[in-house]
Amino acid sequence: MPTQKFVSRGVRKLTKLGKASIAVTLPIDFVAKLGWREKQKVVITLKGKHLIIKDWKK
Repeated sequence: MPTQKFVSRGVRKLTKLGKASIAVTLPIDFVAKLGWREKQKVVITLKGKHLIIKDWKK
């Protein structure tokens, strides 16, 4: 049985990693739809009060 309700699937908590980083998990189905994989590089930008996560291109 799933631990999260389907409605709250997009709601995530921030987790502290070390002294200088915070992590957030992404739903696996979102990542799969984007064609992303584990350890893939992404670019994170701040636009106003929103974070934008994009695939990293060389």
